[in-house]
Amino acid sequence: MALIYPTARDWSAATEKRVLFFGMSGLGKTHLANLLRDEGHWFHYSVDYRIGTAYMGEHISDNLKRQAMQVPFLAELLKSDSIYIGSNITFDNLTPLSTYLGKPGNPDLGGLSFAEYMRRQDLHRRAEVNALLDTPQFIARAHDLYGYPHFVCDTGGSICEVVDPDDPRDEVLRTLGQHTLMVWIEGSEAHTEELIRRFDRAPKPMYYQPRIMRQLWEDYKLERGIAAAEVVPDDFIRFAYARAIRHRVPLYAAMAKNWGITVSAEDVAGVRDAADVTALVAAGLERHRQKA
Repeated sequence: MALIYPTARDWSAATEKRVLFFGMSGLGKTHLANLLRDEGHWFHYSVDYRIGTAYMGEHISDNLKRQAMQVPFLAELLKSDSIYIGSNITFDNLTPLSTYLGKPGNPDLGGLSFAEYMRRQDLHRRAEVNALLDTPQFIARAHDLYGYPHFVCDTGGSICEVVDPDDPRDEVLRTLGQHTLMVWIEGSEAHTEELIRRFDRAPKPMYYQPRIMRQLWEDYKLERGIAAAEVVPDDFIRFAYARAIRHRVPLYAAMAKNWGITVSAEDVAGVRDAADVTALVAAGLERHRQKA
């Protein structure tokens, strides 16, 4: 698919820049988006925030209320509309969303049944597709309502799980490619190892393709020799992350090859302000042109 900014010169000269960053969580997507937003002329669209508010907000709030209803004192106040319980999700704190996704395993350790876990995974998949397809609406909103000339879309790490990068008819990628310049932040094997170590210290729920998640679930139980009710939730999601994260790399690479451009995580680490970000993208476009 043709890029909306064919060359670095086109990008640099554009009076209305629209860019989308994708790649593994933890490599700098939100950092770049924040730098652009802080410059004052960029609208920051967070896909994960949109998922957690517009599409998963009721599910998250109902889950919080379900927990509160187990406490008699809070239950009476809730039933009489005397208190309000809701999530305080922000661009920088998406914990309510990941907490709702949950972890499968032993219920005594906070785990969900695998069926309930997969139901929530499916809700997230549909919410992520919808939030990504909302991008053109927010581009128009940013320009027409707020007067922002530039737009940055900050995607979640699971974008590659909900698209088919090799399908030229993929609705999500066609929509995004027609309205934004898609930029992959490519990490090295060392980055992947560091992300795994970081995840081990603070494991959090994530979304993966159903086929992959079901296989990981069966592999984990077989390897440990245990039944579903004996699964330690945090141990399973550590197991899943270390294996599933690598399957994402070729998907990201195909997205960049067919729909966008690539910049390195090392270069992202050196970016300090909005001017650096636009220069980073220009350099990526120039490399892309030279390879074409």
